[in-house]
Amino acid sequence: MVEAVIFDIGNVLIEWQPERYYDAIMPVSEREEMFAQVDLHAMNDDIDRGAPFRETIYAMADQHPKWRDKILLWHDDWIKMATPEIPHSLRLMKALQAKGMPVFSLTNFGIGSYDFAATHYPFLRAFDRDFISGHMGVTKPDPKIYEMVEAASGLSGHQFLFTDDRNDNIATAHTFGWKTHLFEGPEGWAQRLVDEGLLSATEAA
Repeated sequence: MVEAVIFDIGNVLIEWQPERYYDAIMPVSEREEMFAQVDLHAMNDDIDRGAPFRETIYAMADQHPKWRDKILLWHDDWIKMATPEIPHSLRLMKALQAKGMPVFSLTNFGIGSYDFAATHYPFLRAFDRDFISGHMGVTKPDPKIYEMVEAASGLSGHQFLFTDDRNDNIATAHTFGWKTHLFEGPEGWAQRLVDEGLLSATEAA
């Protein structure tokens, strides 16, 4: 029996497409060159593991003067990368909580970037339990973060229903016996919640 539903955040509740952001402000060929020369996703992974938000990005920018101004935007224009919210997913979160189902987050997210995001997306403060990688010092799909969720919540295995947009994160959850759903859009997630008996079709609409 499901005792808690766990939401990833990036590309589940908020779209996260940095390449799309840069493609809108610079030629695609230049963006591809920048991403090939500067491992911006590794930089972001460091932030997700707890490295300071601004300092990490500014240090990377200083190391790559050719791209400095564009790299700084990862911090200075960050909210435009982490946008828009996915309204149907947010409705599902609220519908579950309205029925008394605890909803947890389990997200690869930095400390400073999460605090900043929460000023734009108040629902980030509405989870029943927060499991934010920056505070935990470990990111998905490392098994340790799933162990920490179980230890902190007192729940395990099929007591969880977890949705995430990445196959590797889902695969590790499977090894813990969690029920899982690969998020490919809110409609499929809504149907899964109905199939599990957690929401009615009307509530999941």
